[in-house]
Amino acid sequence: MVHSRRQVLTAAAVALALPWAKPARAGAIGNADWIHVIKSLRQLQLFRAGHVLKTYPIALGAHPIGPKLRLGDDRTPEGAYRIDSRLADSAYHRALHVSYPDPADIARARDAGVDPGGAIFIHGLPANFGRVDFISFPRDWTNGCIAVGNIAIEEIWDAVDDGTPVQIDA
Repeated sequence: MVHSRRQVLTAAAVALALPWAKPARAGAIGNADWIHVIKSLRQLQLFRAGHVLKTYPIALGAHPIGPKLRLGDDRTPEGAYRIDSRLADSAYHRALHVSYPDPADIARARDAGVDPGGAIFIHGLPANFGRVDFISFPRDWTNGCIAVGNIAIEEIWDAVDDGTPVQIDA
């Protein structure tokens, strides 16, 4: 059987990721009224009425220290945002768009003469990874997004509505 380079690289990535994988099942956790991302802890927490519903491990932008300043800096933004749309058919298993940049982000980028960027999502793993979650991620790898496992994004997707607040803290 002949395998393409992409198939071999994907299989290798999955094999390397398996030590961090855990079997999990998507379950109904109810509606969340806000999302809290704590970059330093590599955690995404879903809250309802001031109580944590569930906590998920995350991977961040490849340069995670500090807030996002411009397109291409591989940083994850910091601040108060909202889920403003969703993509069921993304390159990553489901994706929730975060409302970055806000007016302050735009003004800061304008003052610096740079493009603030804008394609910031909470998303799963590459779609071809299948139904897998991680106990922790071995490294930060996104271009500034917040990545969770594929089962986790299904739970988060079902738990939040468009308009749900997202607080991203250092």
